[in-house]
Amino acid sequence: MAPSQTPAQPHKPGFFGRLRSWFFTGLLVTAPVLLTVYITWAAIELIDGQVASILPGFGQLIFSDVPGVGLIVGVVLITVIGAVAAGFLGRWIIRIGESLLHRTPIVRTIYGAIKQILETVVSSQSDAFREVVLVEYPRKGLWVIGFVTGNTKGEVHSLIKKNMVNVFVPTTPNPTSGFLLFCPRTEVIFMKMSVEAAVKLVVSGGIVTPPEPTVAKKVAKKASNKGVAKKAGAKKAVAKKTVAKKAVTKKAGAKKKAATKKS
Repeated sequence: MAPSQTPAQPHKPGFFGRLRSWFFTGLLVTAPVLLTVYITWAAIELIDGQVASILPGFGQLIFSDVPGVGLIVGVVLITVIGAVAAGFLGRWIIRIGESLLHRTPIVRTIYGAIKQILETVVSSQSDAFREVVLVEYPRKGLWVIGFVTGNTKGEVHSLIKKNMVNVFVPTTPNPTSGFLLFCPRTEVIFMKMSVEAAVKLVVSGGIVTPPEPTVAKKVAKKASNKGVAKKAGAKKAVAKKTVAKKAVTKKAGAKKKAATKKS
């Protein structure tokens, strides 16, 4: 008979191996938290500095050194300006200011472009950056993720004479930069992926891959089915208990009646 072979025992990591695994585990835990705190703190300090430079005498206040005060003051000022601009006097002041800006050669171009972009993005009826698509670019067989910013209009639409869409293709890892493509609607693939998930995919360079919507739906359905089954089982158990109680009470009543008849 052949000698029985003992299974090889798994290799246990040494002390330095465990130190290395602990270090990477700690890095994965602490790095997102530290980066989030650092970026948030830098943004708050930047806004505080801008508000302090815009508002005269803000730096002389007692609470001006408290982090986040400039952000709160800026939000309050923007809200007050919006409330004033909604009235008759505010609209009159805005018309006068816009007329002065439109008469300035270079400023009117910058102001008009920024205003149009903000009105398009902020508008509740706008379709900008609400759909994620796949575009075959820069050649056949290669695909990039893009965001639909609207239907192609104006001179571009009149020259091409096709059903085109404007697609913004972001760059990795900075999604604020990119380039604009005019694509036929039939040649782009519309995805069910959310804009937030697509931005994470672009920023991470493909490391963070969101799950497919169908998989998420199946998991949610399984969880809901389990919950429904548990509720149905609980209802059946309660019904069985009530039936058993009724049977016991009926038997007790029958015994009492029999005892009374005998007596």
